[in-house]
Amino acid sequence: MPMYHPSGARRVGDLKFDVGGGGQVLDLETAVKDGILGGGGGLVCGGVAAEKLDLKKMIEELESIEIPSVFICPISLEPMQDPVTLCTGQTYERSNILKWFSLGHYTCPTTMQELWDDSVTPNKTLHQLIHSWFSQKYSAMKKRSEDVQGRALEILETLKKVKGQARVQALKELRQVVTAHSSAKNTVVDNGGTALISSLLGPFTSHAVGSEAVGTLVHLDLSTESKNSLMQPAKISLMVDMLNEGSIETKINCTKLIDVLMVGKDLESEIASSLSLVVGLLRLIRDKRHSKGVLPGLSLLKTICSHESVRSSVVSVGTVPQLVELLPNLNHECLELALHILEVLSTVEEGREALRCCAKTIPSVVGLLMKVSETCTQLALSILWAVCKLAPEECASVAVEAGLAAKLLLVIQSGCNPTLKQRAAELLKLCSLNYTTTTFISKCKLTRTIQPTLTGRVVHSFTLLKKAVMETVSLFIMNKKEKKLTGL
Repeated sequence: MPMYHPSGARRVGDLKFDVGGGGQVLDLETAVKDGILGGGGGLVCGGVAAEKLDLKKMIEELESIEIPSVFICPISLEPMQDPVTLCTGQTYERSNILKWFSLGHYTCPTTMQELWDDSVTPNKTLHQLIHSWFSQKYSAMKKRSEDVQGRALEILETLKKVKGQARVQALKELRQVVTAHSSAKNTVVDNGGTALISSLLGPFTSHAVGSEAVGTLVHLDLSTESKNSLMQPAKISLMVDMLNEGSIETKINCTKLIDVLMVGKDLESEIASSLSLVVGLLRLIRDKRHSKGVLPGLSLLKTICSHESVRSSVVSVGTVPQLVELLPNLNHECLELALHILEVLSTVEEGREALRCCAKTIPSVVGLLMKVSETCTQLALSILWAVCKLAPEECASVAVEAGLAAKLLLVIQSGCNPTLKQRAAELLKLCSLNYTTTTFISKCKLTRTIQPTLTGRVVHSFTLLKKAVMETVSLFIMNKKEKKLTGL
């Protein structure tokens, strides 16, 4: 259970505390009035208006602000809503200290003193101060929110009237407002702002206007009607153009917005099949100067590839070798997306052929087995299976030389799910077809490949594991003629 150790000697039960090295002892009300507790302009008295505000709601909505430590429960490290004081003078949230007692502890959690009296006394003054402090902050937040909402409405009215550079400036300010304030987003949506901004996009829209409009729309909650409006070919064409020619921020915003529009849509349209869109995404993903575009780019490319009818077109622009080249340098999240895309593309003939023709495919994918996550291993196995089955004699030998057999044996011996183990076993059989037992076992490179991977794991004996693996290989070799390749 977390313990709280205050920086100064506070005595909340007596409503006094030491504010630091000066030795001055103040009561809480004076501290709040003087701004020591962050009151910033005086104490809001617990009058009728303050009492109408729910403390729990205020605490939830003000969770991001810095709260005076004297208002924090030493047990939960959360603001107190019902503070009670022990005989030691320490104050806690009622529910937390009662739970402490219910666990059999009869000490003060902060001082660890044994309690001579286990009764708790409501600290009404501290409760009033907490409520007053949060009321003041909450009211100030609401006032700022109303100001922001009012400004958002003013900008929407301005957009109806202005053109040219004035329109660009208005859109830029609106983008900044909705990005910084969630209340402004709701105001824009509730007052027809989405339709207004969408209407500014079209075949004759300048990239300056389009960039700011898309930068605003990507932060709004779009209704089905709004999405349908934005799916118009002229609007999508503008976004694709900006994806190819805009700034990095514009490219990322266009990518995210198109992804939102495409998710869940059964598209046979120009959007999914747009080669210009795919080319723009590949440029974004491969831009070494701006790595923040990789994740949204791969996310949209994955969405596009979910449409079976466009997979051959995606392959035709060189997607496969470009993604394979990126594999060693991607973080885990991006790597999983890239492997998913390659696995989906391997379901079409053009994709399998592109994977086979790329010299880096097998070494790069083999290197990812049992290295990142079980999902990545599953995707990698699926890709390798597609490639090796396409050209067993050519690809299987390359895969074995790259260390595939040893990695497959490790998968089989690991705690992976049964389906994954089965796929590894099938691929191992496929790889062993052109080798004798002795030759294949030597190709497994057990000492070089498996032993380093097992470092830190609980293994009773690597020798026993090696023996078991060799027996597994021998079994696969002996049974390889019992089933035809098509029956694997």
